[in-house]
Amino acid sequence: MDTRNPSAPPRAQSAPADNPSRTRRHGGGITHDNTRHTTRFVVIGNHLVQHKELSLLAIGLSCHLQSLPTGAGADIKSLAARFPEGPTRIAAALRELEAHGYLRRERHRTTTGRIVTRTVSCNQPNGTGHREPADTGCPPAKRTPPPPRRTGHKALPAVPQPGSTAPALLQQALDLLGTLRRHDPRLLLSATETAHLVPGVAAWLERDVAPSAVRHALTTGLPDEPLRRPAALLAHRLTDRLPPPPPFRTPPGPPPPRSHELRNCDGCDRGFRAPDTEARCRDCRTVALP
Repeated sequence: MDTRNPSAPPRAQSAPADNPSRTRRHGGGITHDNTRHTTRFVVIGNHLVQHKELSLLAIGLSCHLQSLPTGAGADIKSLAARFPEGPTRIAAALRELEAHGYLRRERHRTTTGRIVTRTVSCNQPNGTGHREPADTGCPPAKRTPPPPRRTGHKALPAVPQPGSTAPALLQQALDLLGTLRRHDPRLLLSATETAHLVPGVAAWLERDVAPSAVRHALTTGLPDEPLRRPAALLAHRLTDRLPPPPPFRTPPGPPPPRSHELRNCDGCDRGFRAPDTEARCRDCRTVALP
């Protein structure tokens, strides 16, 4: 006779794929062995560590930044020296955190007049990114995503204009701009940005500046932080560092006329300059006229 226990619990259901943080009932999943911290700790919100859009590198980097004391180095160069990830990956992670409101960069003028960039780490999004709710064990409520923010693109600064628009000169300037990204990947320019900068580079080239010198002026001494508008920075350098025009060169011409030798007048014995055909000075020639 078939016997069944009506009070036996039903078979446990596995966690749905869309909610991997749900606790599993039979042995699987993570468990915690926690000890309460009393010193040297930082509080990190679940909205960050369980963020659905940030990469794992960005989440870990934000945790590190929140643990740093005020004044510690937080630029790309300092972080790349601290961690095995290279500057490119660290820069990408910083851009993620900035886009979601966990990081912002502020420019300040020091007492000496120098402009410095200050990195601000935020333990709560400042409203520019999507804020994830804390994990309560319940599925998150559906919410309507905020409308996309309108971002207006500022016009690029003006650049110097060349005196000549020869196709060969403009092509040389175009080729030079295309090589800048080989020296710094952040200097990758769009076609529109390149067309705007070509006259400025041509103005340098027609002033007898070598292409290598123009490239050096545009790529050296760039800031360590990510470049938000590399084309604007290049336009500023083309204008601010424009060298003076070359000195005026006198075109070759016929030699100046040779002056006549000094001779004595046959009439008054006064010295005067005249061709060999003249034996008297102008005054004596005038008196001798009928």
